[in-house]
This record gives sequence, structure tokens and C-alpha cells, in this order.
Amino acid sequence: MKLFNKFLVLCFLPIIGHAQYTQNDWKERDTWMPIETLFELANIKEGSQVADIGCHEGYLSIHLANNVGANGRVYAVDVREDRLDRLKEHLESRNLNNVAVIVGDYDNPKLPNETLDVVFIVDTYHEMTDYKVILNHVYKALKPNGKLVILEKLKSRVKNATRREQTNAHTLGPKYVKQEMKDANFSIVKQINDLGHWQNDEDKIMWLLVAKKSN
Repeated sequence: MKLFNKFLVLCFLPIIGHAQYTQNDWKERDTWMPIETLFELANIKEGSQVADIGCHEGYLSIHLANNVGANGRVYAVDVREDRLDRLKEHLESRNLNNVAVIVGDYDNPKLPNETLDVVFIVDTYHEMTDYKVILNHVYKALKPNGKLVILEKLKSRVKNATRREQTNAHTLGPKYVKQEMKDANFSIVKQINDLGHWQNDEDKIMWLLVAKKSN
């Protein structure tokens, strides 16, 4: 199996999971994650068809499910079945029936073709080894003019480092991702270089790119 990414080899270790991935940390995460801004920029609304690649236990997926409503659909993708099992529990306890839980491959999120209005990749892209392959899958999954939203954190100590040096530090800057999105035939429609601090850590500045599928 090709590497879809390395994000769950490392990102799901408990030490890294603090204040990011488990339900116990979600309330704290709401204090620093700009959910409303994300959804406004992506034009998330009732009936939207969306995907959350690297969903972990479902922090973003559940926010999305509540926003797209019963007529919408969320495709929550991860390669760790134990995390997805936890997501299913969270969905059941909240009586949410509009989320499709998908066990992805390391190089394939297994999304339906030409179905999605928006695909989110949050704090996961930096771990993706086969990002070119993944972007191609995402492109195929989006409807015409569908959007790809990538949110990452950039650690100040490697701000001017190479791509490899940044990803080795589990971070990534927008200049690399922006070019990779363009190479995958996406058109950049919005870039925000400072969305606040990941985990309220001043060393980790969140940034965001919104791109549209070019037809």
C-alpha cells in the first residue's frame, strides 16, 4: 500500500493528540479554532456535500454535520479504524445520521467522484507523502467549481526552511502548498496567512488556502 500520508503514523500518537483530536479536548479547541471563518470562506450551508480528510475522532466532521443539516452529507475519512470507531460513537450519541465514515487508504481517501462541494484538509496535509496523488483524488471528487480548503500551522522556527525541513518538524508553509494546488489544476481564491495560533501557541501560526476546481 502506498503512503496516502504519514499523518496517522504520527499525528494520532497520544502525545500529539493533546488539545487536537480527542473529544475531551474539543471544548478547548473551540476557543482557538476559527470554525465560523472556515465555514464562511467555504460557503458551508444547509445541504452542502463536504469531506473531512484526516478526520480523527470527528471534531470538524461533527461541526460540519450540524451545519449542513439532514439534507447535507459529510464524508469523514481516516485510515485509523479505531479513531473512526470513536467517531461513530460520537455520531450515535448526538443522533447525527448525515455522516459517511470512510476508511481511506494512505494514498486514496475513497471519495465519490464529482459529488462534493467542499473538501477540508486540516492539520493533515503536512504529513501527506503522496500529496500529488491525493490532490488528484480530491480534484476528481469535487463538483465543477468545488472548493478545497487547506488549513495548516507554520512553526516560526522553520518559517524559512525547505519543504522537507518543515514537514520533518510536522508543519508546512503556504508557499509550498499554494504551488502544489496550482500544479494540481486548482485556482487559488483566498489566502489568509494568520488565522491565530494553533493550541494558543504563539510559535504556531495558522494559515489557510481556499482553492477552486478549475474546469
